[in-house]
Amino acid sequence: MESTTRMHPSEENRLAAEFVLPEDPQRRRLLERVRTDEVRFVHLQFTDILGTPKSVTIPAARLGEAIEAGLWFDGSSVEGFARIQESDMVLHPDLRTYGVLPGGPPELLQARLICDVATPTGEPFPGAPRQVLRRMLAAATELGFLFNAGPEIEFFLFRKTAGDGARLRPVPHDVVGYFDFSPQDLAAKVRGEIMHTLEQLGMQAESAHHEVAQGQHEIDIRYSDALSAADNVMTLRQAVKAVAAAHDLYATFMPKPIFGAAGSGMHVHQSFFDGEARNVFFDPNGAQGLSTLAQHFIAGQLAHARALAAVVAPTVNSYKRLTPGFEAPVHICWAHINRSALIRVPKTSPGRQQSTRAELRCPDSSANPYLAFAVMLAAGLDGIRRELPLAPPVEEDIYSWDAQRRAECGIASLPGTLEEALQALAQDAVVREALGEHAYEAFTRAKRAEWDEYRVQVSDWELERYLETL
Repeated sequence: MESTTRMHPSEENRLAAEFVLPEDPQRRRLLERVRTDEVRFVHLQFTDILGTPKSVTIPAARLGEAIEAGLWFDGSSVEGFARIQESDMVLHPDLRTYGVLPGGPPELLQARLICDVATPTGEPFPGAPRQVLRRMLAAATELGFLFNAGPEIEFFLFRKTAGDGARLRPVPHDVVGYFDFSPQDLAAKVRGEIMHTLEQLGMQAESAHHEVAQGQHEIDIRYSDALSAADNVMTLRQAVKAVAAAHDLYATFMPKPIFGAAGSGMHVHQSFFDGEARNVFFDPNGAQGLSTLAQHFIAGQLAHARALAAVVAPTVNSYKRLTPGFEAPVHICWAHINRSALIRVPKTSPGRQQSTRAELRCPDSSANPYLAFAVMLAAGLDGIRRELPLAPPVEEDIYSWDAQRRAECGIASLPGTLEEALQALAQDAVVREALGEHAYEAFTRAKRAEWDEYRVQVSDWELERYLETL
């Protein structure tokens, strides 16, 4: 039986006429796929400096035009982009990011494309987060390396229960813990639907499971080049929120929504591959299987860790996660099995040396993934260029050490607040240069405003502690 969602022949002819198929084979294939999928609207997406997704929707019939000439928009209204007198910006869709959005009526099928941002003269806009990452990836390519990343995204699912008027409260939807499962578990169904949604959007999740805290979950994204990985982080965030809402839940990537419970991080596994698809972090003759290059890379990230924190853990709330306990890394060192270390190098099985990697454990999902991956790469490349030596691993529980012992071992700590992290960023030329002047100024301006707003608030804790006693 013919599908009831097929367009009227006259409508198909009109769309075919408006789909001007460019000569470029990749563009032609995409437009033919959009037509075959019967997509009616396309969302052109990008992020602002804080990682907030932005989008403009066009009829599918206009996609050929948007691919050919770009789509103009007002950059002065986007956080961290342009001033009012230089507001014109142009979106250029990255054709590799096409995906059909699940849900909604079939006759209004929608797709998305992630875009790069250009100036009116056609130059890449240096303040666009995706361009910041592209610039750093080009620097790695010049040295002969492909930077790969595999993020692990943790998040909470809460019931839509409002307290105090209309304000939401973090009420977990379950009472189970790490890796727990039952056939009646709503979260297992939600995680399955999220993974299915991601597949429909053209990406694959490695695995999904319940995390330590009640209502907390993790989905691991398949290892890929860092630009695709950053795109995938943005895709996953949107998919998680959409699926949760369909089940009358709400999802949050807030790093520490519940006092006394484990926080949510975004651990990022990293490695370099060469032009022959070999993992150059592995060396059978290197110390514990790590190549000299990998050791320099890790040393670079440790050297710049305090400045990195401002970008990879960029909210006031991030530093309520980055406190001793709950396996959140605080101390700047590396290890193989010690999960209190900032960087962990997981053991690899025999014959699996291609999976040799360094796991940075301080990022969280409040970060803009494009900026986060860019500064992580910059720090590692600085370690390689300067041939920084790597200190021995620390396999003991550092939380049990006192300050004197940490000082004797040369182990520093991450910043304790967003303000302290921003101060470290201001003093780190390598991380600042990775962001570029425009992105750095826009990012720090927004984050200092966030800190100042938080700093002057009077919290419930202060009222309970001081109101009657002072």
